[in-house]
Amino acid sequence: MCDQDLVAKMPRVNRRDFGRMGMVAGAGTLMACNSSNASAQTELDASEVSFDAPGGRLDGMFLRPASGRHPAIIMWPDIAGVRDAKISMARGLAREGYAVLLANPYYRSVEGQQFADFEEFRDDGGFQKVGPWMQENTPAAIAETYAAVVEWLDAEDSVDTSRGIGTQGYCMTGGWTIRGAAAVPERIKAAASFHGGGLVGDAPDSPVNLIASVASDCKLLIGIARNDDANAPGDKDALRAAADAAGIDATIEVFAGDHGWTVLDSPVYDFDEELRATDMLLELYSTL
Repeated sequence: MCDQDLVAKMPRVNRRDFGRMGMVAGAGTLMACNSSNASAQTELDASEVSFDAPGGRLDGMFLRPASGRHPAIIMWPDIAGVRDAKISMARGLAREGYAVLLANPYYRSVEGQQFADFEEFRDDGGFQKVGPWMQENTPAAIAETYAAVVEWLDAEDSVDTSRGIGTQGYCMTGGWTIRGAAAVPERIKAAASFHGGGLVGDAPDSPVNLIASVASDCKLLIGIARNDDANAPGDKDALRAAADAAGIDATIEVFAGDHGWTVLDSPVYDFDEELRATDMLLELYSTL
């Protein structure tokens, strides 16, 4: 779980390094795992969007191929919110043939981008700022939001409603994906969590206990950071037991990267492990 102690221990990366990391990652992410360059040349439509949702107006970026209808993906950023690094990741996924909504997880409290990058989040009192915003995202609120997002996506001409919807989340939003799959099981057929926090708990609405409520044909991908696993080694076993008991196809794996390894502007970004996670994500979404 991303907390202040964990973030404080992360190495420092200056903004010039962030720019260099972004250029390298942008060239490789989602492209390196393909045998052709067709996806890299896909023309995209990208727009800022907002629409009515419980508690306010949900805003974000909507990226999709410029023509045709495509499976929809609901992408939630990590604790630092919507920013260039996450838009870059959403763009790479859209080039693979998906209609991707990168949604603001704090829409009930604030609109738009709040931090330029993860380093600004860390240096500018990020935890203190997002704390009250996070409190608005109760389990019930997350479920309501997913229902509104699915309704909006299904009304978009670029979304192929004959295909299932996928969803992915990072850090604090990792568990949201299971909540969403349980809230809208008739539409969400693939859910991915990367270094997600709070997946396992005793409450009935803990994500581990909601696995039984996702659709029987929904597939899960749960990527666990090695330091998160070291802190809570029993979580992977609890998640596996829940998936097996529910008969859900779930890949649960500990990666050789620390919490935040998949995120382009994270100080612990791991190029090789992020590409491996991306391969697995694309395989997951190929079943939609």
